[in-house]
Amino acid sequence: MNDLTAGGGGSRGNQVNQGDCVSDSQNKDMERRLAEAQAEVESLRSELEETNRGVVALYAELDSQADHLRQATELKSRFLAYMSHEFRTPIGAIQSIARILQDKVDGPLTEEQERQVQFIQTTSAEFAEMVNDLLDLAKVEAGRIEVSPAWFEMVDVFAALRGMFKSVIINPDVTLLFEEPESVPKMFTDDRKLAQILRNFISNALKFTLQGEVRVSAIRVPGDRVQFAVSDTGIGIAPEFHDAIFQDYSQIDSPIQKRLRGTGLGLSLSKKLAELLGGTVSIESESHKGSTFFVTIPIQMDVQTDSTASELKHS
Repeated sequence: MNDLTAGGGGSRGNQVNQGDCVSDSQNKDMERRLAEAQAEVESLRSELEETNRGVVALYAELDSQADHLRQATELKSRFLAYMSHEFRTPIGAIQSIARILQDKVDGPLTEEQERQVQFIQTTSAEFAEMVNDLLDLAKVEAGRIEVSPAWFEMVDVFAALRGMFKSVIINPDVTLLFEEPESVPKMFTDDRKLAQILRNFISNALKFTLQGEVRVSAIRVPGDRVQFAVSDTGIGIAPEFHDAIFQDYSQIDSPIQKRLRGTGLGLSLSKKLAELLGGTVSIESESHKGSTFFVTIPIQMDVQTDSTASELKHS
């Protein structure tokens, strides 16, 4: 009996020892896995810290580049503004002398002299328009252009534009037509900025239309907005150039373009002015099928100033 009892105890002891060995093996495996996990966490933490340092350095570089870009933009705007102001004096003198010659104050002119004086007037007017566009573009980019909204009738703006272009149209094969605005109410916006946009559109249309007509119209569209359109029967613009023409200094390569002067700023400036008025510009055109330029702006400009609120209240 004693031997059997001793043998059974030994068996149980072996089982306990085996259980302890298994438990020790599991613990060591868990410790190994835990150590590997900790090492992996440390590696990930190290990579994350390195990435963070890279991101911080990238942000610092971007901030530096943005600062340099702001400085470059400011310098460009200052240069354009200074240059534009300096050019205005000699341009004004040239235009004044041309008017004196055309008025024949010092005696009659020959036919050739009249042609030359007319050429001087036309060229100086184009030069003055370029200078004004440069100056306005510099003001817009510097955030210094002033918007002065007021109530006005659209027929008055059309009448002013009609009178402005009356003496400019020298091609007898092109007719400039202004349609009477239909269902267009009194508007509250900056009429000078709006007229400047339409003037740029009309000038371009007349420049690139050799025969036919340029038609200006205005209609009320949904959303309490007015859409102005300047349509022509000119050379047209291929669809792939529609976005590019509203960028700074952009010009379309064509036979007519090569013999006409311009800075390529008129349409870019028009887009920026339209955005200042809370509107947009767009185009519909195909090559050799004419073009229609649109500017769509709110009937009533959204202005937050007290003076504007007072003006709205009393209108």
